[in-house]
Amino acid sequence: MRTHRAAALIASLATIATFATAAHAQRPGPLTAEQRQHREDVEKQLEDAAIIDRKVMVPMRDGIRVQADVYRPKDTSKKYPIIFSRTPYNFNFWDVRNGTYRDMSQELDAVKRGYVLIEMNERGHFFSEGNYDILGAPLSDADDQFNWMGSQPWSNGKIGLIGCSSTAEWQLAAASLNNKNLTTIIPQSFGAGVGKVGPYNEQGNWYRGGAVQMLFIDWIADEQNQIRPMFPKDSTQADLIAGAKRFDLAPAPVTTDWAQAFLHLPEQDIIKAVGGPAGIFADAMPVPTGGRMIQRTPNDPAWRKGGLWQSDTMPIHVPGFWFMTWYDVSIGPNLAAYNFVRNDKSNPFRDDQYAVIAPTLHCGYKRATEHTVVGERDMGDARLDYDALTYAWFDHFLKGDDNGFLAKQPKVQYYTMGINKWQTSDVWPPAGAKPVTLRLESNGKANSLNGDGWLANTTHDSLLQFARHDATKDPNAADPKHPGHETEHHLYGSVRRADKLELAKDMPDTFTYDPMHPTPSYGGNVCCASNTIPGNGGALDQRKMELRDDILVYTSEPLQQGIEVSGPVTVTYYVSTDVKDTDVTAKLIDVLPDGTAYNLDETIQRLRYRNGDSKVELMENGKVYKVTLTPMNTSNYFAAGHRIRLEVAGANFPRFDRNLNTGGNNYDETTSVVAHTSIHHSPQYPSSIMLTVVPAH
Repeated sequence: MRTHRAAALIASLATIATFATAAHAQRPGPLTAEQRQHREDVEKQLEDAAIIDRKVMVPMRDGIRVQADVYRPKDTSKKYPIIFSRTPYNFNFWDVRNGTYRDMSQELDAVKRGYVLIEMNERGHFFSEGNYDILGAPLSDADDQFNWMGSQPWSNGKIGLIGCSSTAEWQLAAASLNNKNLTTIIPQSFGAGVGKVGPYNEQGNWYRGGAVQMLFIDWIADEQNQIRPMFPKDSTQADLIAGAKRFDLAPAPVTTDWAQAFLHLPEQDIIKAVGGPAGIFADAMPVPTGGRMIQRTPNDPAWRKGGLWQSDTMPIHVPGFWFMTWYDVSIGPNLAAYNFVRNDKSNPFRDDQYAVIAPTLHCGYKRATEHTVVGERDMGDARLDYDALTYAWFDHFLKGDDNGFLAKQPKVQYYTMGINKWQTSDVWPPAGAKPVTLRLESNGKANSLNGDGWLANTTHDSLLQFARHDATKDPNAADPKHPGHETEHHLYGSVRRADKLELAKDMPDTFTYDPMHPTPSYGGNVCCASNTIPGNGGALDQRKMELRDDILVYTSEPLQQGIEVSGPVTVTYYVSTDVKDTDVTAKLIDVLPDGTAYNLDETIQRLRYRNGDSKVELMENGKVYKVTLTPMNTSNYFAAGHRIRLEVAGANFPRFDRNLNTGGNNYDETTSVVAHTSIHHSPQYPSSIMLTVVPAH
């Protein structure tokens, strides 16, 4: 998912140069006298150390020119490797709106380390010519840019890519071009560049399980840029520099309450309804991939005409240092992409694929502190020296330094929440990880936290043992005034039924999903939320949500011993409904002994695509269907006394768009049908959740 421009304008610049990944910093206000002096001092140092070439117009094969700023060491007797960052965001040195200019500390650092740093805008953004299409199509732009850089007299012919979110997602398809100058990539929170890989067919975070990820819509509203001011083609570099001091060409963002805007129907008119510009979201535009993104199905051939990376046709044969986060919108596709490239036997660099997985939100690496809080949960000290990691990588691959970095760096460095520590592995999931399945059970009344749903360890797997929970010893459990804790009746019922490994009778749990009153999102694995989701994502205590009757809640008994769940989490439902099409969701929860319920990951499935995205298959009233959802992913330690919980609902809005349940197009409809959906569980219908459990060392 792209980083929302209004929330990441300056943060993207930090990504460009520092390799930082702060994605939600706000645009800075006017500088203090001290800040202004610091920036002036740094710029003076940069002028002393570097040859600065701003507003360079680089020609593409179709005649369009894209704008670049180039910073290179003054010693012209040598050739230098290039660190390249291409972005749709504003990196105009002169901050016109605030009458100052941005800090150039990291450009200075790169030059001092012996690199050429090049920042370039996507076509259709700021000083770059043309119109923007998703991922800056045509893909040939990347090829032309690499060739231009490789041909410069100061270049040693080696290019390394780095950036986060929209400054990273184009890297994967570009790497598949096999350009001789591209040496390595460092993509960070790059899921919006992944079209299809493994079980994920999201087309750049546009879909999850066939449902539209709505947080892309507010981003695209500010990025379509089909009508915008541009300088004349015959403008000289001096003209452009003079113009840049007065005009940074940053469009005013669409100002609206997106939480309300997302409620608008039909969905295809959301941007129009808030006065946003016409563009590729819902209007026919003269762009290579074709217009009307909202009308494309997940398998529409138009997705393959742009810059999205499709694993089945685009092999990546360069070394890669992949950065991901557990609370990102795209952690699943990110991990799948890493594993695909690493396991590709045709890839001569498959052993040169390394990964870092932090516990933060989208592009939140450098916001980790001694007490890294993600949503409401303290994740502990999740800091890493990202500059040291990325420069060591570049020094090895771009300069040829024998610095021993690859021998010291683990193939996978991942952060496990719950024990709050960095761990290492040679593979993902960690070696020895095993699937453990829990069955969904109830007396047919799993609605809300006060229902009778539970997760049963029906195989008595030795990796996962539950203790019996004695409600009489829990002072909160039987207290109806203590919200968020099960009643004594529920706990005793769970203990009684947990002894039965299988239930002969199907006792389905039924919830009502009304698209006009959808189950709301609450925290979660998101990006660019524009304040539409409480907390803007992350781990939030879900108990308030779990009091709703349109959520089914299944909770295990307390764990007898702690377990590490690191890897995919796959949910399978046996579902029936009384409408032609609807959605089912899943949310994985870590329940603490005091009842606090922290969400770990979430997913959804549009039932018309239950057998894949290639065709639509509507539902028959009352018929039971097996539905396996797109896997969730996490690394979390469930300590002894904690419980594992699964939430089921018909919506997670506005994280995902509402299914109007009619079986129609959805995007062009204004009326809806209420769905009554049942989750079945019995020997015949074994609804379950499969965890990837790492045995204790």
